[in-house]
Amino acid sequence: MLILRGLVGGALQWALLASLLLIPAGTWDWPRAVQFLVSYGVVLGAAIVWLAVAAPSSLEARLEPAISRKQPVADRVATAFIALAVCGWFVFIPFDVFRLQLLPAPPFYVSAIGAVLGFSGFGIILLALYQNAFATPVVRDQSERGHTLIDVGLYGSVRHPFYTGFLVALSGLALWLGSYAAVLGVIVVLLSLLLRIHVEEKTLRETLPGYAEYMERVTYRLVPGVW
Repeated sequence: MLILRGLVGGALQWALLASLLLIPAGTWDWPRAVQFLVSYGVVLGAAIVWLAVAAPSSLEARLEPAISRKQPVADRVATAFIALAVCGWFVFIPFDVFRLQLLPAPPFYVSAIGAVLGFSGFGIILLALYQNAFATPVVRDQSERGHTLIDVGLYGSVRHPFYTGFLVALSGLALWLGSYAAVLGVIVVLLSLLLRIHVEEKTLRETLPGYAEYMERVTYRLVPGVW
């Protein structure tokens, strides 16, 4: 049942991405987008099955609703900003590739590097989920689930490795799909994530024992040695 729920959720996510890319493009004749969607669909399905077997509690947490009554109002606002930023970013790519062409199109080898970078980012996301069974879509008090501090693995280097992987994946995808301008557009997504990070850390300081000390111990939020 968990695998089925995960695959249904993954299929809905895939369909949303396909719509955001192909409807504004107005065509299926976009090989790089088709390559991405096929590859991502296969990798996403495999990742969901793997998580269901290797870390079912992590997958269960990730499948929680994106809106909760226990969610702080500030996080609802932050979530809305992230959703708008990400959806707008995806829609911008086909507009730039087919209409705006704000910058020259990346050559094939750069797009290939983007594909590797994109899936590397997805790998970081997957590892962060595997290591943290409390990575729910919303920021909330999870004491009823026995919420404990995760400070090992990726979380021993940065406090928000999921967001790190997400930003890496988006940057790579922009190159893969052929838009240097969209790489710059990742900054808009980053700004929306910064609001979410502020809300998340405030909530965790108040509800998760040891998190304040963890913030002093692990000082980098997204990039080790930088910030």
